[in-house]
Amino acid sequence: MANIKSQILLVICFVSSVHYGCDEVFPEAPVENELLDGPMEGLSFSEQNQFLVGDIAFNDEIFTPESGLGPMFVATSCGSCHPGDGKGHPFTTLTRFGQTSPGQSTNLAVGAPQLQNRAIPGFEPEKLPDGVPFMKFTPPAVTGLGFLAALTDQQILENVDSLDEDGDGISGVPNYVTPPSYFEQKSIHEPISDKIIGRFGKKAAAIDLLQQTVGAYNQDMGITSTFEPIDPYSQLSTDPEVSDQTIRDVVFYLRTLKAPIPRSEENTVVLQGKSIFTEIQCASCHIPEWTTPESDITALSNKTFYPYTDLLLHDMGPELDDGVTEGSAETFEWRTPPLWGLGLSPDSQGGEFFLMHDGRAKSIEEAILMHGGEANDSRINFKQLNETNKQKLLTFLKAL
Repeated sequence: MANIKSQILLVICFVSSVHYGCDEVFPEAPVENELLDGPMEGLSFSEQNQFLVGDIAFNDEIFTPESGLGPMFVATSCGSCHPGDGKGHPFTTLTRFGQTSPGQSTNLAVGAPQLQNRAIPGFEPEKLPDGVPFMKFTPPAVTGLGFLAALTDQQILENVDSLDEDGDGISGVPNYVTPPSYFEQKSIHEPISDKIIGRFGKKAAAIDLLQQTVGAYNQDMGITSTFEPIDPYSQLSTDPEVSDQTIRDVVFYLRTLKAPIPRSEENTVVLQGKSIFTEIQCASCHIPEWTTPESDITALSNKTFYPYTDLLLHDMGPELDDGVTEGSAETFEWRTPPLWGLGLSPDSQGGEFFLMHDGRAKSIEEAILMHGGEANDSRINFKQLNETNKQKLLTFLKAL
């Protein structure tokens, strides 16, 4: 079918080119910095092949009841939650519940930690128990994650200021997570009391991309693997419904997706907005620049990148306290989300912004004004900007 379509398009192009040329028939290709998907530069031929295989598994494989979907689930594919590798939409927002204090077991709540709100024919979707606190998670963009995964725990710990010794009101802390049974210890990790620093997820509850991927297959789609063989519906161990190789291909794909490319970097207004971003203390948590150490993937080694995050937890105040948490995080603590690619968010969110952990903010300005706790000074500083400088700051953020 694909070959037939290609032949038809070639014929159309050939005929049309007599009068107009192919440029009049086919739309112009998007500019690279307007796309989130695509491999990072410097991958070897074999790495490019594995990237492509992982890309297909992530974006093209749609699960059905016959291939293991459900019986209860949230999504039918990875790509349906992360269209174009970008942020998800409220329709794909996840509901987490079961842990109401740091270090608490989610086994206290049936069905925890995630609500499966859809079901295959013949089954009823899961319903949230009455009176149970919950939190909503809008799926994040997945580009550039390999750079964050490559950082060492020590690099992350360098920005910890749990006692606010510098007096700036900011005291980021790591989320120490009990590793899953399949956790693969690497030199970048520094265990403390058998726990590892988490760096992925809204609460930084996932240590690495393997844990994040395995959890998504199991909790989002009801797909078991040798890593996580427990079916979330029956709570029984079942035969794997996705292969180890597919899991690892998807992890490799996520590790080697390119970082979002900023736009209009030399624009005067953007540069002025960047200075304002630092002046009002946004860069204290949204740290602009990092450099990776040596990596098993050459393309990831010794690379400077600009994610605008410290990967730490921060007290965001009572307004963003949902009463639920993960790992060692407090209910009011959230990981600093990377800001790179922020301006492209509407491309995958139906033309609108749905920001903050649950998509409650409908604009960048609204998201800033929801920052409390440790970010309250930055919020006040933003409010005190004149309208011209506010727009400069927003222009900078949209250019990321």
